[in-house]
Amino acid sequence: MKSLSIRHLSKTYFDPFAGSHVTAIRDVSLSVPTGEFVSVVGPSGCGKTTLLNMIAGFLPPTGGEILVDEHAVRGPGRDRGVVFQSFALFPWRTVLDNVAFGPKMRGVPQAKRHEIAREYLALTGLSHAAERYPNELSGGMQQRVGVARALANEPDVLLMDEPFASVDAQTRMTLQEELTRIWQERRPTVLFVTHDVSEAVFLANRVVVLSKGTVLAEVPIPLPRPREWSALIEDADFKALTAKVLQLVRSA
Repeated sequence: MKSLSIRHLSKTYFDPFAGSHVTAIRDVSLSVPTGEFVSVVGPSGCGKTTLLNMIAGFLPPTGGEILVDEHAVRGPGRDRGVVFQSFALFPWRTVLDNVAFGPKMRGVPQAKRHEIAREYLALTGLSHAAERYPNELSGGMQQRVGVARALANEPDVLLMDEPFASVDAQTRMTLQEELTRIWQERRPTVLFVTHDVSEAVFLANRVVVLSKGTVLAEVPIPLPRPREWSALIEDADFKALTAKVLQLVRSA
């Protein structure tokens, strides 16, 4: 895993309805050291997803630079794995072949890529579903396949765009706990975008609050790990940190 550096990043669009340019990201600088888990929160329209899409290489920046371990990002690449809010799985492929897709595109032989896929299915608790198809799985299971697929490509940085937003509350809490467990085992460098302040605090080592395309604040989260909702939901430090971040978001 490697570090992520964002230096004076900006993104401006031309809005044909307004007839003028709109700045979505304005002079954002942010460092995510190797193995850190950073959550990004902010009100709707503050630029969270635009920021993530530029890091992923889906959108070119207007200014500034993005570096993965000091190598400039010029477009999509296997050094960055993305987990989307929509499950984005191939419905005609089995779970095993969905997870093995990245290694397949890298030219990994079938036996080896299936070995890699089974490793990450085991990590995400999906070994039993290897030969099933996405439409045979619950929403929570499909999103775990998405996480396994991203990890199987062994990216240096894992980018997650509200990946648990479309599942029910109970499943969401389970997925959050599983993600923290996976992070502790593998220590990927993670940038996690979410609207949910409690989710951001539960998962991260640090929460970045965006406001109108700029970084409003960065809040360290010194809560001990491993983290479980049963232990933290009534924890005074967790409540205080959540309240602090929520206040910042509401002021953004």
